[in-house]
Parts: sequence; structure tokens; C-alpha cells
Amino acid sequence: MIKAIVTDIEGTTSSISFVKDVLFPYARTHIPEFVRQHQDEPEIQSLLQDVRDSVAMQLTLDQTIAQLITWIDEDKKVTPLKALQGLIWEEGYQLGAFVGHIYPDVVENLRAWKASGIDLYVYSSGSVHAQKLLFGHTEQGDLTPLFSGYFDTRIGAKQDPGAYSHIADQIGNSPTNILFLSDIKSELDAARSAGFQTLWLVRDGLIEPQAEHRQVKDFNQMGDLNG
Repeated sequence: MIKAIVTDIEGTTSSISFVKDVLFPYARTHIPEFVRQHQDEPEIQSLLQDVRDSVAMQLTLDQTIAQLITWIDEDKKVTPLKALQGLIWEEGYQLGAFVGHIYPDVVENLRAWKASGIDLYVYSSGSVHAQKLLFGHTEQGDLTPLFSGYFDTRIGAKQDPGAYSHIADQIGNSPTNILFLSDIKSELDAARSAGFQTLWLVRDGLIEPQAEHRQVKDFNQMGDLNG
């Protein structure tokens, strides 16, 4: 019986193009100015030190900014970068530079699952702060009240079965009662290895009946999860 659903964001609840073509370029453009303006704030100082610790070098401020931009260009899932991106995106949302993209089929099903008593969670490589910003500033309004919790790379890499075990522990449910939704096979493999049930979102392309995880085009195709 499904008691909790953990969902990925990019390619699952939200368009990949929104992240790739809107959020990432915005962060890349604004990160030098943002870091220079806020470099004396304790939170930013700590994140900049995390960047230096990650490369085991004492970088200057300009070198640290250059390293962050390199990570963006290489699409690295580095925790201090994700945290800084989240802070920059917060400014963007507040300025009205963009709104979070969520597929319409996602919203209606999340609400139905929540109403039926299923607990909802998010697990994404983006920071928890960035996750809350996206779901809090959508065309459909603030969706954050639907979720009971959020997880990012601080709990572990998404290809690591151990991360899903930690999530199950924090949720307080048996892995067999948790459904993980993603568009990435390696993440689904890791979740299944930890005992999770899985569904593979294939929003573009063709459904493969023989795929290792059941594939669906969108949330509407999932049917009655406990039927």
C-alpha cells in the first residue's frame, strides 16, 4: 500500500527546459554580482568556504566565482553551488523575473493524493530552498502546503540506494510503502534497490512496455495507486 510518494522535479513535475533555459542561465548571469554584494554575510561566507574546501584550494573571490560558473557550465551537483543558486533564484522569483513551471497533470494529482491521505515529499539535486521556491511560486499558486518534507543532496546522491534508505527512515515509513517518481533510470534503480516502489516518467518519447520500471507519460496515467 502506498503511504508516501517521493517525487523528483526536473522532467517529472516540471519541464526540463524551465530549469535548463530559465533558472540556470539566470543564476549564471547573476552569481558574480550576487556573491560580491553579499560576500560579507555569514551564510555566504560559509558557502564560499565550502567551495574552497570542495576544491582543496585557497581561492580568491574572483577565482571562487569562476569555479562556481564552471560548475554551472558542467552541471555539477555541488551542494554550495545549489545553495547559492537557490538564493539567487529567490531574488528572481521576488522580482517577478519568472514563475515556477509545474505540469497541470501534476497539480491535480498531487492534490488528490494529499486528500486521500498519502504524504508527499520532494527529492531533487536542487537545494531544499530552491525546491520550496519553485513550488511556492507557480502559475497555479503556492503548492508548498501539499508537501510534508523536502530532500536534496545533503541526504545523499540520487544514484545511491543509501540515500533512499535515509529518506525512508526520516519519513518513518517502510520503503515498500513509498513510491518514487523520476525520469532518470539510475535514480529509479537506486530507489528500487532500497526497497521503494518506482514509476518512470517518460514525458517525451515512446513508452517501452519491457522497461525495467513501469513507464507513464504523465501523472494522469498512474491510475489508482492503491487500487
